[in-house]
Amino acid sequence: MIKTKKIVIFIIFIFLNGYLLAEEIIIKVKVENEIITNIDVKNEVKYLTFLNPKLKELEKFKLNNLAKDSIINDIIKKKELEKNFDFDKSYKLVEIIERNLIKRKDIKNKSEFLKILKEYNIDYKTIKSKLKIEALWNQLIYEKYLTNVKINKSNLRAKILNNLEEREKKFEYNLSEILFVENDSEKFENIIKKINTSLNEIGFENTANLLSISDTSRNGGLIGWINELQLSNIIKKEIRNLKVGEITKPINIQNGYLLIKLNDKREYKEQINIEDQLKKLIANEKNRQLNSFSNIFYKRLKKNVEINEY
Repeated sequence: MIKTKKIVIFIIFIFLNGYLLAEEIIIKVKVENEIITNIDVKNEVKYLTFLNPKLKELEKFKLNNLAKDSIINDIIKKKELEKNFDFDKSYKLVEIIERNLIKRKDIKNKSEFLKILKEYNIDYKTIKSKLKIEALWNQLIYEKYLTNVKINKSNLRAKILNNLEEREKKFEYNLSEILFVENDSEKFENIIKKINTSLNEIGFENTANLLSISDTSRNGGLIGWINELQLSNIIKKEIRNLKVGEITKPINIQNGYLLIKLNDKREYKEQINIEDQLKKLIANEKNRQLNSFSNIFYKRLKKNVEINEY
């Protein structure tokens, strides 16, 4: 039996400057009992282009597909989170993530942040909801997988000491990343071909949005400034001789591959505190492993969710 897909269309009426406007609301995706409409996609596009303005360079259908996937991602995560958290409560971690977002966007304060959101026609409550999903998801993954994280502090300390002895000059790098994995349906060569084609057509940041599985993907893959002492030897070796704007070849890491773009580079002249660097290195390694567990857990959840596109 062939099931007929039913697309539901609504008409909403909006008063704007004295004129009555009609806009269709069309269901684009259904995630179990939740629907995603063209209006939802339109609003998600505003949010994503706020995070990464270069997305405006994408073709409309690619940007809309990215927005749909982003909404699906949030719906699936929220369904799982509601089993463990009360969404009516406020959480300090949400405020921390909001402050980090404001800082990353180089916005002076929350007042200016709210003003910019208004200019983008983005509802602050929507942003707050998304930040809550991000914060609680991070908390869930931390609680669920922290005991699985394995860190050898002695090896990390030795790496820092070796790096200190290796060169007189030390550098910081501003980096962006694309993280990808092989899977049964798509092999390494095909993924690399797709990524390289995308890099040539739409650039690194937009490719990271579309194809990277890292948490940094929504921000165009941006990692930001990082001291070379916090980098693994294999990554440091690959980026050390890059010119600004260049990209590494695929770097094989645990549970995947990385492409790293060098955005900027500067000499690090401050006195290096080994213990501080060790803490940062431990945090980076912990986040890397938790991000890997996050991807695995999300894929497992998504397999069990019914998603219908119209």
